[in-house]
Amino acid sequence: MDLNFTESELAFRAEVREWVHGHLPADIAHKVRHALRLSKDDHQRWARLLGAKGWHGWAWPEQFGGPGWNAIQRHLFEEECALACAPRIVPFGPVMVAPVIMAFGTAEQQQRFLPGIMSGDVWWSQGYSEPGSGSDLASLKCRAELKHGVGGNKYIVNGQKTWTTLGQYGDWIFCLVRTSTEGKPQTGISFLLIDMKSPGVSVKPIIMLDGEHEVNEVWFDNVEVPAENLIGEENKGWTYAKHLLSHERTNIADVNRAKRELERLKRIAHTEGLMDDARFRDQIALCEVDVVALEMMVLRVLSGERTGKQPLDVAGLLKIRGSELQQRYTELMMLAGGPLALPHILDAMEAGWQGDQWLGGAWMGGASHAIPLTGNYLNVRKTTIYGGSNEVQRNIVAQTVLG
Repeated sequence: MDLNFTESELAFRAEVREWVHGHLPADIAHKVRHALRLSKDDHQRWARLLGAKGWHGWAWPEQFGGPGWNAIQRHLFEEECALACAPRIVPFGPVMVAPVIMAFGTAEQQQRFLPGIMSGDVWWSQGYSEPGSGSDLASLKCRAELKHGVGGNKYIVNGQKTWTTLGQYGDWIFCLVRTSTEGKPQTGISFLLIDMKSPGVSVKPIIMLDGEHEVNEVWFDNVEVPAENLIGEENKGWTYAKHLLSHERTNIADVNRAKRELERLKRIAHTEGLMDDARFRDQIALCEVDVVALEMMVLRVLSGERTGKQPLDVAGLLKIRGSELQQRYTELMMLAGGPLALPHILDAMEAGWQGDQWLGGAWMGGASHAIPLTGNYLNVRKTTIYGGSNEVQRNIVAQTVLG
């Protein structure tokens, strides 16, 4: 495995770094650097800047309007964005549904949907999980019944999706729906693209442990969906879902974010004097070793693409290691922050908050790093569950990788 970057790859890194530093809005970078709340406008401003450059679909092939980068270039792009404190690109459009449309959609669907994803103008949501159908996704019940009519064939969709991340912003949602109850559960699932402005679609907020409105319930009440919004063949949606989930689980690992957050952990520990504690330094060192190990797993995959010798499927392994690492470094941040990390003030997650209502503002003196710690700690408790729980992922790894 060759882990050294070539001269051309290093030149590419420099080009990306220069562009990102020259175009990333300073106010957005400030929010990311300090783990403050990002608005829809923040996400879309960055997405549109990338889209104008042709980089919002950074993993897309040239035939679909992407830059046609190889895996190493994609990794370097992601790393430079993370190091510059750019927002993580919302994955539902460019990373998840776009590859499905490219692989299984018609030419008309590709021409209709891909430009809006690349430009950052259209916000996509994911409609997979349902109450009682999370890790056991194949048991989903949201029903789509095909109706034939003079004005064209339509699916009538009824049911519910849950844990829809940022669904309150969604323009479109890609959904797994049940179109047949015959045979195995997996054989009766189809993949539909649904306009969230359609009559009968309603979005209800779910408030998380950290007090934030990040996820939602999405309800479908006799929603009419044109039959041409079906991706691929009816009852073949499970195949397309597996294609998408491999992208999602690799995305969850997010090694570049882990590297940035590790540096943040070190800054907090230095500020609070914990670098003088040998036991705490050991914990940071162990965390750093795991970050390096995670990066080596990613680079192994990249090296395999370069040489044509792909390693075993490691998407599940990356998801397990990456999600558990996120939980560990947020735990260490809480320990480093000490008592200052405990108060959780939702208003403090907005940029510019001065803490005037908290201990006369004295709490902010030198401790602004403590503002988001509790919220971040609570938020990442979910990472070992979503995208396929780690317990289920370990079973899959045992069956498919270990044999």
